[in-house]
This record gives sequence, structure tokens and C-alpha cells, in this order.
Amino acid sequence: MGISRIFRRERLDNYLKSDQHFAKTMSAKDLMSLGIGAVIGTGIFILPGTIAAQYSGPGIVLSFLLAAIVCSTAAMCYAEFASVLPVAGSAYSYGNLVFGEIIGWVLGWALILEYVLAVAAVANSFGAYFNAFLAGFHLSLPTAVTGPYDPAHGTYGNVVAILVVLLISWLLNRGMRESMRINNAIVIVKIAIIILFVLVGMFYIKPANWHPFAPFGSKGILRGASTVFFAYLGFDVVSASAAEVKNPKKNMPIGIIGTLIVASVLYMLVAVVLTGMVHYTKLNVADPVAFALTLVHQNWTSGIISLGALAGMFTMMVTMIYSSSRLIYSIGRDGLLPKFLGKIDESSGTPKNSLAVITVVIALLGGFVPLAQLTNLVNIGTLVAFLFVSFGIIRLRHIKELPENSGFKVPWYPVLPIVSGLLCFGMMLQLPAETWIASSIWFALGLVIYFTYGLRHSRLNDEMPK
Repeated sequence: MGISRIFRRERLDNYLKSDQHFAKTMSAKDLMSLGIGAVIGTGIFILPGTIAAQYSGPGIVLSFLLAAIVCSTAAMCYAEFASVLPVAGSAYSYGNLVFGEIIGWVLGWALILEYVLAVAAVANSFGAYFNAFLAGFHLSLPTAVTGPYDPAHGTYGNVVAILVVLLISWLLNRGMRESMRINNAIVIVKIAIIILFVLVGMFYIKPANWHPFAPFGSKGILRGASTVFFAYLGFDVVSASAAEVKNPKKNMPIGIIGTLIVASVLYMLVAVVLTGMVHYTKLNVADPVAFALTLVHQNWTSGIISLGALAGMFTMMVTMIYSSSRLIYSIGRDGLLPKFLGKIDESSGTPKNSLAVITVVIALLGGFVPLAQLTNLVNIGTLVAFLFVSFGIIRLRHIKELPENSGFKVPWYPVLPIVSGLLCFGMMLQLPAETWIASSIWFALGLVIYFTYGLRHSRLNDEMPK
């Protein structure tokens, strides 16, 4: 076969033909809802306070702005790819089409790591938050079903985490139109709760709390930016839906870039109000937003914030489970995983097989495995994808057999894609050594699977001369 075989590229028309069975129901509004659902979770109620206390002070608003600018470079690269290549699978499919099969597989394997661990960890947290929410009404679940499998501490499984994953899967299984209707409604509730905090909190702002603005200097603001950068991750999952979008050339860029703009504005508003209500030195607590409201005797809003956190986690899981199923479908479509995963159910226009498999995996991990120590792996999976998508723009524009791009184009080409790639690489270097070791093991396992199964079963083999 030779080394050239693993770098063979799939043809776009094959992808478009395979993906044409998807029901095209999604609008730009639906895409933004998906993106905001993924990006804004519980972090918006925690990060502005803790990062302000540890690194940035009131200058946390600049940290969020800088992080948003860094993310926007990658977001524009994703927007161009989604405009030219309206196929399922996000970075996996892009890598396959522009770099070759082996790079596509590595990116797909990285995204599986990102999506599965992220959802499982959030499902775990959802269970904990839900139990706390019940406690507010003097209700509780038996201890045995409130945490991962840990007999020493009396827990045998997080039943709420398992049930919420199954519920979301059931919704997605019914078809995207209905799922999006529910997701959009919950996203609106989440945004309304965030705006409620901003509107209530602004009446309790004391400008003196904003001084000093940057107590840790510019280094603190930069350190804060590198930390909150990960709060923006998730906009990339929007591109996984390209095969189900009406007018993708127009709507995909709006969905991806619009997500980032809305998320940035909300993060910065919360940061400004929170540091204005409470001096930054007092914000290093587990729940800074609820803490700030309690200090100004607005206890009633604390319960609403808990509801906002639950809504944030729910929509994040909807988006990530949806994207995971499309990713697994895409890899199965190409034969690199069992081909039954690449089937589309004709009645619903959804990949039911891949959704069922990913649901079982996430439910088991979220319900029974302690995941706190693995969440850094989510970041490296994301950044690997960002890196290749950024540099991939240069390759994309030089492949003549791909259609001419009449949609969104990254400005300041080739400078901006190169800057984006270098920034992503810089972020990867900030991750701890344990993350690199664990991810190396994951990628080594991925290569073993590719060379023992994927390479032999790839549908590219069908196109090779006998």
C-alpha cells in the first residue's frame, strides 16, 4: 500500500452523496442556539469570579476579550471550511478531504476524546447540581445513586446523569426539528437568567470595586485570558451539523461566528457586573455569582442561578451528544469504524445507530466513572482540531478539485490562519505534562485501531485499482 495510501483523500462528491439523506431543517438561529448551548454552561457563573480573584482582578473583562479574539481566529477558519464543505463530521471530514485519511482519522479520534469526555463530565456535574437543587426543597435521592461507582463512599452510580443522557438521546432520536425546538427554548431560558443577573446586579455596583483595575498587571490579564480561553470551546461543534443546514454557505458562518459574539458579550457583561458588586479579592469561592447575590440580600435569585446552571448543562449535553453522533456517523460512513455506524434512518433522517452507541458510552462514563481528573484531555482534543483546521485553510485554497468558495472567506489570508494555528499550538504548550502523557496514550491507541481495522475497511479501498 505504501505511505501514499494513508494520505489518500476522499472525494467531496462521495461525502455529499452519503450525507444527502439527512433532513435539512436547521436555520442560522438553530445553529446559534446549538453553539451557545455548547459554549455557555456553568462556567459563566464561576469563571468570572474565580479568575478575577486569582489572576486578573476587574481586568477579567479584558481577559475574556483577548480569549475571544484568539478563538475568533479559529472560528473564522471553521466558518470557511463549513462554507466550502457542507458535510457532517466537522474537523474529521475537513482533515480527510484536504490532508488525507490518516490526518482525518487523528482529528476524528481527537474529537471523540473531546466530545465524549466533555459530555460525560457534564452529565456527572448535572447529577450533583440536580441533587443540590432538590435539597433546596428539602428533598434528596438515596446516597447510593448520587455519584460514580465508589463503594468506599457509599455510591454505586449517578442515576440522574444516566437518565439525563438517555432523555437527550431520546429527544435527538425523534428528529432535529423537534429537538431544536426544545433546545432553543432552554437556551432562551438560560440567556434570560444570565440577563436577569446582569439587570439585578447592576443596581448594586460600586465603582470603587473596580479599583485597582489590573492588580496583577498585564501578566495577570494574559494569564487570565489563557485560562478562560477554554470557556469558549464548543463553537466548533456547530460545523458538525453542516449536512442538515438550509443554505449552509450563508447560515454556517453566521452560526459559528454569531455564537462566539453572543458568548463573548454575555461573559463580559457578567464579569463587569460581578466585579462591580463584590471586590475581586472576595470572589475566590465555588459559586461567586450566587455569593454576590447573597451579599446584597438577593437570596431569591440564587435558586434561579441554580436553574440557569442546570439549563446550561442540559443544552451543552444536547449539542455535544448531537455532534458526537454525527462524528461517529462520519467515521463509520468512511469505513474507519464499523459501517453500521454510518447508516442514516430514512424515516427520521438521523444516524440512529451512531446515536445509540454514543449514548451507551456516555451514560456509562457519566454514571459510573469519576471524570474530574480527565477533563484536561478535552482541551487537548479541541486544540489539535483547531490547529489542523487553521493551517488547513492554506491547503484548502490550493486544492483545485474542490468547489470555488462563494461563501465566507477568512480575512487577511494567509496571515490570520497561520496566527490562529500558532496561537492554538501555544495554548497546547500551556497544558500540564500529565495531559500530554494521557493524550499520547489515547492517540497511540487510535493509531493501532486505524492500522489494524480502519485501513483495511476504509471505503477508499473500493476506489483503488485492483
